[in-house]
Amino acid sequence: MTEPYLTIANSTTYEKVIKKSRFICSIARASSEEEAQAFISKIQTENRKATHNCFAYMIGEKDQIQRESDNGEPSGTAGIPILESLKMAKVHNVVAVVTRYFGGIKLGAGGLIRAYSNTTTEAIHEVGLIQRVKQATLKITVSYPQHDSLLYYLKEQGLEVAGEEYGVNVVTSIYVDEATLTNVKEDLVNRFNDQLQIEEGDHRYNEIPYEA
Repeated sequence: MTEPYLTIANSTTYEKVIKKSRFICSIARASSEEEAQAFISKIQTENRKATHNCFAYMIGEKDQIQRESDNGEPSGTAGIPILESLKMAKVHNVVAVVTRYFGGIKLGAGGLIRAYSNTTTEAIHEVGLIQRVKQATLKITVSYPQHDSLLYYLKEQGLEVAGEEYGVNVVTSIYVDEATLTNVKEDLVNRFNDQLQIEEGDHRYNEIPYEA
């Protein structure tokens, strides 16, 4: 993904009991449908004695891959509520499996929908969200007399220094959000009268804690 997006902070398992039935939401990141299916298979294997292992996932920059399964529950009472919970949280590249161990009391269609939806939503709240921002590394070669001015500029602009190398000149590496990359490059060139050498390096995702 090139644009910043929300996802869960990490994998988690969340459990609640509703009218003697155990509902266990196992939730994880997945960057491909293969990863999502592998996670689902793992949870199903771990809970092979469960009454149901219902799931949903959303994959892709535009959530173009969306799948859900009621896994034996009445149609529309499990998979879709799980999927809608993911959509409501606005998370991307996430797979959720809600395992049910039946406790002997039937919940009815409305009760099932609420149970699967709430268990998923509460699991997301439990684990928390992060925003993933695609960043590029810029390596800036600067003379020693200009080094302090560069560091002051970077601090002023809130740009993170990744590291520095000292030789004939100083090579200062910084992380820049891809969305602002062109503007940062142009600003550096103008601010230092084209006396810097700027080289684009590796790209990475920066993960920032997110609160709605």
